[in-house]
Amino acid sequence: MREIERVSDAAGHSYAQMMHNAGYAAAAVIRRRFPAWFPGRKGNPVRVVILVGPGNNGGDGLVCATALNEHDDAYPVDARAYCLKRRSAADAVYQSAIDAGITVCCSEDDPEQGILADWLKGADIVVDALLGTGVARPIEGTLASVLNRLKVIMAGKKLQLVALDGVTGMNYEMGSLDPCAPQADLTVTFHAPKRGHYCYPAARANGELVIVSIGVPQEDLAESHFQPSEQISLADDEVVQGMLPVRAPDANKGTYGKVIVLGGCMDYAGAPTLAAAAAYRAGAGLVTMGVPAGIQVSATILCREATFITMSDAPSHLTPAVLSHIEKVMAVLDRRHAWVIGPGIGQNKETSAFLRGFLDLWRAKSKTCQLVIDADGLNHLSQMDGWPQLLPPMTVLTPHPGEMGRLTGLTVHEIQSNRMGVAMQYAQKWQTIVVLKGAFTVIAHPTEGAVVLPFTNPALAVAGTGDVLAGCIGGLLAQGIAPYCAALCGAYLHASAGEMWRVTNGDAGLLAGDLLSYIPKVMQHLRECTIES
Repeated sequence: MREIERVSDAAGHSYAQMMHNAGYAAAAVIRRRFPAWFPGRKGNPVRVVILVGPGNNGGDGLVCATALNEHDDAYPVDARAYCLKRRSAADAVYQSAIDAGITVCCSEDDPEQGILADWLKGADIVVDALLGTGVARPIEGTLASVLNRLKVIMAGKKLQLVALDGVTGMNYEMGSLDPCAPQADLTVTFHAPKRGHYCYPAARANGELVIVSIGVPQEDLAESHFQPSEQISLADDEVVQGMLPVRAPDANKGTYGKVIVLGGCMDYAGAPTLAAAAAYRAGAGLVTMGVPAGIQVSATILCREATFITMSDAPSHLTPAVLSHIEKVMAVLDRRHAWVIGPGIGQNKETSAFLRGFLDLWRAKSKTCQLVIDADGLNHLSQMDGWPQLLPPMTVLTPHPGEMGRLTGLTVHEIQSNRMGVAMQYAQKWQTIVVLKGAFTVIAHPTEGAVVLPFTNPALAVAGTGDVLAGCIGGLLAQGIAPYCAALCGAYLHASAGEMWRVTNGDAGLLAGDLLSYIPKVMQHLRECTIES
């Protein structure tokens, strides 16, 4: 972001203009929320206190104060600026705020913070414009005192807290959060979201996150050959729309490929059926299951549409004895087919030998098919020496943080504190697609960076949702979508299905199978959006 601003300024779109745009855009976002925040308050002043830092973020805040104070008959505003440090009279945005009639107080003139306390107690909205993206140091001194005063008053009085770019105390790169940091109701960030907005614990402090333009001309970036240090982007409907497979009116089941789900054991009989059903819901033409003989009948009932590889020589869990059946299936497959291995497969040592034998067979017989490895398949993989060399290029791995820890040797804390960086590092190291599951799921490519999903949904924190995700990705792979796009599209459909369920049902009570009927609804929604656009 600092480089974007530098390039823009050098091209003639000055820092002053960007600051003006940022402040006015933030004020517009705040004003749009007045009716919801203050029902029945039309005609009465809305009292706003802007906490102003010494740098550019403070300048954004002063412009925001000026913009908010401009005449509005419906919701007049009484905006006041509390400056952490005295700003120079030569500071143009400071002088403009004074000229606009903004009441200003400097902390140096309020050593006991009596004025600050009175202003905060009388405020309806507080705007945090203290520290911006360029600061990651621990909070101390006067700044800590101001924030602690704010938190004490917020504990006893309902205030709407608006952060400009992000709350003071968040690390914009790694997502850490200083103990003094406040909790925002609304964060208005400029030009683009920052990594820290999608990393916990800082993400908890965002509140509603809104991204606004500061008028940076894209041609300026193009002409300067601007390249970000890391290719990380945010997924949205528009990104995924173009990845969905086109459905031909004269298609047959062979048009959309075949998915083979290998998994299940006596303890986890339902998992492979969730993956199989999800593959169908994502559009696969045919799904075949390879499960132990002891659960085939129940699997048939749970997923009536699936066909089966009969494995009578594996009554309770998959073993090397069934590899001869797998080899026969591999002999007739091509690139229109995908394998999903791992859902409910269990941790029996014989199953680990089965997986090793499967991968050996794959390299010898099935080089064109696509592969997704999930759940205990990943745990077995982590115990094999040199396992990355056993995988076909661009295999899709779908670990949660615990499984990622076993694959990498890192602790869960190390992974969660740098989810994007870890996912990209190991996707490159392993030459695989890594889908690091969790809040703000990360999909990483060996060379093309990563995409972050803008979803956090506690309803999805329930057993079986990962099996649905693996099957969804497999179903898209079978339709000919490249592994990275299939992983991204599948994860987005899965998360969006969870969001659609939550709108009606809330944050708890989801069964993994509930997601299945929502997957085609999400795809239809995305296709309709494409038609409208």
